[in-house]
Amino acid sequence: MPLLSISDFDTDYQRTFEGNDIKGMDVYGEGDGEKFGTVKDILVDEQGNFRYFVIDVGFWIFGKKVLLPVGRARIDRNAHRVYANGLTREQADRLPEYTEGMTADYDYEERVRGVYRTEASLDASAPLDSASTAAMMGTATPTSYNRDTYTYEHDRDLYDTSTHSDRTIKLYEERLIASKQRRKTGEVAIGKHVETETERVSVPIEKERVVIERITPPDAGRAVAPGEVDFHEGEVARLEVYEEVPDIHKEAFVREEIRVKKVVEQETVEAQETIRREELDIDTDGRPVISDQ
Repeated sequence: MPLLSISDFDTDYQRTFEGNDIKGMDVYGEGDGEKFGTVKDILVDEQGNFRYFVIDVGFWIFGKKVLLPVGRARIDRNAHRVYANGLTREQADRLPEYTEGMTADYDYEERVRGVYRTEASLDASAPLDSASTAAMMGTATPTSYNRDTYTYEHDRDLYDTSTHSDRTIKLYEERLIASKQRRKTGEVAIGKHVETETERVSVPIEKERVVIERITPPDAGRAVAPGEVDFHEGEVARLEVYEEVPDIHKEAFVREEIRVKKVVEQETVEAQETIRREELDIDTDGRPVISDQ
């Protein structure tokens, strides 16, 4: 089955690395410490086992990406680096180019493995026969397997990370993390409405009226001298008559003010959980010297 990009195999793969994503790590030579590339992707098999790092070797060959078997790599999470064991510029030049989205099938892997087998064989002192030479050059398939029988155990030095001398065992522990979340518990809506009622009011008013009195003077019946009498018509006495009328109207006044505010009350909530912690168990055989630093 063709290999898969780790993000296609597990969309939440970053959680496995506790947020320390291997993608983007710089790649250095194990021996000389020279930086020559960057990790662009990780290829895994159908069980999710790491098989290759996709390395952009732009420091050596502009724009080229090649595969580095996981057995030839060492991850330093603290330094955010990947160290490649034995990868040379000449190897990178001979390795088939990997392009994003391509299918890394058996034939492609054999071409990749052929280059790394070549380097391993050239480092050995034993003479090579023609079949071995053809196999390490990637021009023939070794007789010990074929595409139907091949397993990664045939190239254990390329894929087995247990052979690394610097194995790291992480001890984990659980901690109680107290945090707070703000959530809505309710809502108070404050508004106003109009109520009506009938109110009665009394207003005292005054009205003027004319009173005509007829009286008999004390000297009634006395004769009046001829010169004192003046008979004429049109004599009028005028009086202005007034009355009060009620003037009733409505006016609005501020009765009271309503102020709305919130106050925060604090309380402490306690919780209890069982947490776990890993401790190191050391099982020795013989009398090895162990230094715990």
